[in-house]
Amino acid sequence: MVTVSVHPSVPFPSATILGFPRIGPDRELKKAVEAFWGGTLTESELESRSRELRAQTRARLVELGLGRDDASIPESFSFYDQVLDAAATFGAVPSRFADVDAATLGGYFTLARGRAADAPLEMTKWFNTNYHNLVPELGPETSFTLASRRIVEQFAEAVRDGYLTRPVIVGPVTFLLLSKAAADAPDGFAPLDLLDILLPAYVELLAELKAAGASWVQLDEPGLVSENLGVEEQTVLDATRRAYAVLGGADERPSILVTSPYGSLGEALPVLLDAPVEAVHVDLLSEAPDSIPATEKTLVAGVVGGRNIWRTDLAAALDTLQALTAVAARVSVATSTSLQHLPYSLAREEKLDPQLRSWLAFADEKVGEVGVLADGLANGRAAVQDELDAASAARRDRATAPGVADGEVRARAAALVAADAARTPYATRLAAQQEALDLPALPTTTIGSFPQTGGIRSARAGFARGRITEAEYVRAMQDEIRDVIALQEEIGLDVLVHGEPERNDMVQYFAENLDGFAVTEHGWVQSYGSRCTRPSILWGDVARPAAITVPWSQFAQSLTDKPVKGMLTGPVTILAWSFVRDDQPLGDTAVQVALAIRDEIADLEAAGIGIVQVDEPALRELLPLKRTEHDAYLEWSVGSFRLATAGAADATQVHTHLCYSEFGEVIGAIDALDADVTSIEAARSAMDVVTDIRSVRFGRGIGPGVYDIHSPRVPSTDEVVGLIESALDGIPARQLWINPDCGLKTRGVTEVTESLTAMLAATRQAREALATV
Repeated sequence: MVTVSVHPSVPFPSATILGFPRIGPDRELKKAVEAFWGGTLTESELESRSRELRAQTRARLVELGLGRDDASIPESFSFYDQVLDAAATFGAVPSRFADVDAATLGGYFTLARGRAADAPLEMTKWFNTNYHNLVPELGPETSFTLASRRIVEQFAEAVRDGYLTRPVIVGPVTFLLLSKAAADAPDGFAPLDLLDILLPAYVELLAELKAAGASWVQLDEPGLVSENLGVEEQTVLDATRRAYAVLGGADERPSILVTSPYGSLGEALPVLLDAPVEAVHVDLLSEAPDSIPATEKTLVAGVVGGRNIWRTDLAAALDTLQALTAVAARVSVATSTSLQHLPYSLAREEKLDPQLRSWLAFADEKVGEVGVLADGLANGRAAVQDELDAASAARRDRATAPGVADGEVRARAAALVAADAARTPYATRLAAQQEALDLPALPTTTIGSFPQTGGIRSARAGFARGRITEAEYVRAMQDEIRDVIALQEEIGLDVLVHGEPERNDMVQYFAENLDGFAVTEHGWVQSYGSRCTRPSILWGDVARPAAITVPWSQFAQSLTDKPVKGMLTGPVTILAWSFVRDDQPLGDTAVQVALAIRDEIADLEAAGIGIVQVDEPALRELLPLKRTEHDAYLEWSVGSFRLATAGAADATQVHTHLCYSEFGEVIGAIDALDADVTSIEAARSAMDVVTDIRSVRFGRGIGPGVYDIHSPRVPSTDEVVGLIESALDGIPARQLWINPDCGLKTRGVTEVTESLTAMLAATRQAREALATV
């Protein structure tokens, strides 16, 4: 048992991180949570397994060099999502869940996943990352209390195990900025209006943490670095002053660290430095070091990147840290963001090329880099010169390695002209596509993937491990495709998909077949809830050595007279959902990926595929957090999609799909993609996006999703009819497509069949209603 002391006697540690992966090295949390959902694990058993994971994390971080008793270890665990944690902590539960106790795991997961009669909380992207957070729903009648003490209990658990950790929670300003007005809230209401009502609950939490022995608490305020949250900057600054005057002025509290990951604080930096808090974190991968004014506070310097896997330039980072000692009373070394965005460790990636491995640092290795820099800052460069030299040597090796620069790829990109990214006018294309496809009113389709069954996973694993031959694997996948085509024809869909059984992931599948990429075995990161992905590593120039998807699409089309979509992932999403090289502009890399996708579309057309979908769910995700950077981003991101698709013939119908985001700020860019049909997530937000679609006079095909696939609940026919009617209020029937919100990969076959059947029944009702008008 450690002896704990409280504010203000414990100085902030010299080295720390903002957070650590929480899914477990082998996705133990995912498996346990899904077992709980499936009824094979009790709530007490899930609690027990989560305690084991937290204990393992604390022990591992001490092993990696963080202190056991100095609050350097963040207590940042979550069963599902940190924003949902804050909502549960303060009792921010929508009225439809008034009977739910979010302090219990059953109630907590009900908010995230919904139930038969009630849709779950909406989901969106966590700033400009590939993590997804849930969106609290607040109204003028919302009250806040300390409804769940889980954060206090987890800190107390750490103390019992012999660790003085640092509790972490989303800060009050960011919590409200990330919330949405409840559907019945009056016009003009904004969640930030509730700040003064929310703050007493935070004060109570701080007091309980101090009473439990916490010396420091971490309040995450990434909302302060974003201009994309729909609130004027001055309003945010005023709210920040007010919030931290209250929290910093509380009599009973630990010392407060306010963090600002993912971007530059700008005008919010002096506000935080003037606030009565003890430490302020700055993301120095975004914030210019020379913009930081002198301060008597502890400056927690985020010099080690928390979102990408390249080794840190330790020599340059140490220069920055040493310069900061001239303006800050105390400088602590930290990561720029939580490490939740990274895989656990390189140690198990034995199949990665050794040269590539030498350029990388995952979460474990990033903690080590923080320790090296803290040592160098405290004891001088000579104390860590070997580590600085090794990091510099790795960077030099990476710059000159074969494949990092490919002359043919670069020459092709340099030869491009504006006409390469332009199709003929839409009216011309529409006429050609109507003649070729002859689709009914309100055409129906799905987004692409169908459930990844146990049989699919077994066949894939068997092939990867040599237990079945390639021919046996192909036959197994073809059998799955037959079943999916037959199911879609039975249900009555108009445009079919092959279901993507051969794809483990919509980005990794392409990375495995393109030059310039590598994939990991164990590099899992959390995307949302229990959903985990393995981002690929884009390390070199990108080229397509051979066709990738053609055989599967061609086989599927041979089974039906209905059109089958060829399914591709777009260049922006491939970049967003990979760990991307940082040695050239993203736009240059996007052009290379776009050219590979362009070649794939040409091969699909030659194989007789008349509809091609190029998914770009990450278009909004990469939008910079500062408005001054929007135009440049949208120019290259939209341009890369158009470059990928502009080679298609007039009669080839190009679809795209977007999801997981608030689309209002980029609706013009979505229109500029010039896709013939755009499907977009809309069910969880009850068709909110229709207003944005109408605002730009969107003139091509559009399919706002009519059922939410991120929840196990099956929508009723009446529910889908209502959403179709809402869509028709703002979208002409001649443009409207009917489809789910997203791919069906993570759902079960039974619920997918029932949901699609309801979707088709609702579509038939809508068609009949249109016929009578």
